Amino acid sequence: MRTAFLILILVHGIIHLMGFVKAFGISDVTQLTLPISKPSGIVWILAFAFFILTGLMFVFKNNYWWLYGFIAVVISQVLIIYFWHDARYGTIANFIILILVITGFGTWSFYNVYQKDVTKCLRQKSYFGNTLLTEADIEHLPEPVKNYIRYSGSIGKPRVNNFVIESTGKIRKNEESEWMPFTTKQYNFMDVPTRLFFMKAKMKHLPVAGYHCYKDGDAFMDIRLFSLFRVQYQDGAEMDMAETVTFFNDMCCMAPATLIDKRIKWLETDNNKVKASFTNNNITIYAWLYFNDKGELENFISNDRYDYDAGKKLPWSTPLKDYREINGYRLARYADAIYSYQDKEFCYGTFNLTGTEYNVK
Repeated sequence: MRTAFLILILVHGIIHLMGFVKAFGISDVTQLTLPISKPSGIVWILAFAFFILTGLMFVFKNNYWWLYGFIAVVISQVLIIYFWHDARYGTIANFIILILVITGFGTWSFYNVYQKDVTKCLRQKSYFGNTLLTEADIEHLPEPVKNYIRYSGSIGKPRVNNFVIESTGKIRKNEESEWMPFTTKQYNFMDVPTRLFFMKAKMKHLPVAGYHCYKDGDAFMDIRLFSLFRVQYQDGAEMDMAETVTFFNDMCCMAPATLIDKRIKWLETDNNKVKASFTNNNITIYAWLYFNDKGELENFISNDRYDYDAGKKLPWSTPLKDYREINGYRLARYADAIYSYQDKEFCYGTFNLTGTEYNVK
């Protein structure tokens, strides 16, 4: 689809050169029967330039390609109206390009809300300070948690005050739904617990964007078709608790160094199984963490995450596997997201970690 759109922009833009060529007598253009003045010729080549520039910006994923595309369409359509007899069929191409330009604007506008939130949160202070994580910092933790932090390679590295996660995967609403491929980028901040998660997905080959925002216990989920038309929105107490669970899950799975946080209470240890609570803004959630003898976190299970399809809380788990070194840390590269019903388990998402970064400025 991207290739077809790019070809349309470039071909449509090149066609506008015909008006310039005829206006300046460079060649006899028989397709254009009406006379074209040199000032009009300048406008024709201006439209060509904006279409080509739009195509280049689109290829290199410049966030403002849609703006140049809109200008190109406006100039082009004015010329088409003026030279309607010769150029009227160009309106079809302009209409198609305009639809995609509007979609591009929607994507930019929706993503810009997320980016502004990220920019504000980057001003948060360093919750854990800027010193290195030491054995003394983890001395009070249960032995399986200490082993996990050591295994991850976090000891001797800076304490983690924020982190960025990028991933790919697929997601679905229920067992009858098709899997939707996605890419995600999220920022987590520790001082005022914040999780800003942006997803770009495909639903029946149509672009869908989703923004999950969790700020100090208040959360919402906003899913939009073409980044314009809202198809799902959730907020309220159930969402606040669900995203508190997800925030703690991110800490456990993607940033083991943050498990020194005093908002975590370590309640019970049974061999390689540890129960913990995490409290933020008067919301307390509970989870069991399952480790293996190597020190890897193998699973995270909480009963405090609300499933809107079921209309109630269900056991929610994220089994982890494929530990590898990523950006200097040993982390699980793969995870499933699973709700456990009374008679079955439903996997609604798979996540492949593609990158992490800590203490982003």
